Amino acid sequence: MIIEQLYTKCLAQGAYFISHKGEAAVIDPIREVDQYIELAKANNATIKYIFETHFHADFVSGHVDLARKTGATIVYGPTAKTNFDCLVATDNQEFKIGDLTIRLLHTPGHTLESSCYLLLDENGKEIALFSGDTLFLGDVGRPDLAIKSDITMEDLAGMSFDSLRNRIMPLPDDVMVYPGHGAGSACGKNMSKETQDLLGNQKRTNYALRADMTRDEFIKEVTEGILPPPQYFPKNALLNKTGYESVDEVIARGSQPLSLAEFKQKIAEGALILDVRNQNDFVQGFIPNSLFIGIDGQFAVWVGTLIQDIKQPIVVVCPEGKETEVATRLARVGYDNALGYLKGGVAAWDGELNTIQNVEATALESVDAQSIVDVRKPGEYNAEHVENCVFYPLDFMSDDLNKLDKEKPLYVHCAGGYRSVIAISLLMQKSNYRNLINVVGGYAAIAKTAVPKTAFVCSSK
Repeated sequence: MIIEQLYTKCLAQGAYFISHKGEAAVIDPIREVDQYIELAKANNATIKYIFETHFHADFVSGHVDLARKTGATIVYGPTAKTNFDCLVATDNQEFKIGDLTIRLLHTPGHTLESSCYLLLDENGKEIALFSGDTLFLGDVGRPDLAIKSDITMEDLAGMSFDSLRNRIMPLPDDVMVYPGHGAGSACGKNMSKETQDLLGNQKRTNYALRADMTRDEFIKEVTEGILPPPQYFPKNALLNKTGYESVDEVIARGSQPLSLAEFKQKIAEGALILDVRNQNDFVQGFIPNSLFIGIDGQFAVWVGTLIQDIKQPIVVVCPEGKETEVATRLARVGYDNALGYLKGGVAAWDGELNTIQNVEATALESVDAQSIVDVRKPGEYNAEHVENCVFYPLDFMSDDLNKLDKEKPLYVHCAGGYRSVIAISLLMQKSNYRNLINVVGGYAAIAKTAVPKTAFVCSSK
């Protein structure tokens, strides 16, 4: 028996490969699927099933391409409806992988079709639970992504309570839990950085599995403090239901070199300039109207949050050798309209470059607090922030890009310096701000200064 977790850090997502006696299954594959095919070859196995725990919202799954390349059957839980061929399984339906058995457990709550997959060995012993977004380590899936006219967030939370108590908590403590996501995902609130754990330990430590918790208490705890999902979530869920263009074609198109003339022509036709270099390089010189989202940070999440049109044509400025990675990571969240990258990078640009001024955190000691702009998440701000500063979270900045005074200098910071540069580039690109100054090291550096600080609980926007 082989169980392999393939964890994609930028998505904080776990996919799984299971094989036994020449047969294999893949659970929740990401979009570039050749890695699973290579694993199957290395294990002399044929991929028989592609199990999906639900219609993912935070990434585009590789189920359609993997089925196309291998002939494997795509399996979803009850109530799922797709535009492609798949097997919509019934609750408790079983599937054989060699002498192993995989049993589908319908666990609605995160979404209506959400299901877990229970792995049993040759002797029928429960070995592992692939819990998708139903159960995370330290948390459970958010219940607000499948709201409909007749189904509320509270309804879904109640379903989640029932699913956990009736389908998962009765399982043996020595069952290993393999979740769909870990810390950093927007699919939950308090996920652990660990990526696997015994179910018995989760019963002891996960707030949502407390034995003495009532249904009403669960609904209250699970629904409180949920930030609105990134705007791309429903768009990715739709792609996962309807299908999509071959990822090989998407990556080939997005990673092709463009001459300066071709690059300018794409811009003239409406393409967005996406600069993915390190923020330290970006601030020293960038092509006017570029949006910075560094490939070394939480790239996929910020692309999906800030680029409102998932079909937006994109041209890329990137370090040499990163072209394919950029096109791949854009495709993971459904941004399939990347048209190529500027050959030669910024050095090939024949016009003036814009810059962003940097200052050290100590400079804020002599600055009016109303000139300091905090772009972190609400939870970070609430924990501690500069007293009387302007709170302008990057997550919601696109809702109102003209909130700040464009005439006076403004000192922008996040936690470490990545998001502040994203925020400045967005405001310069969309609303023509020119007096924005980046605070090097973000709040981590500010915390060590004499700048007055406080903690305050505020609204999410």
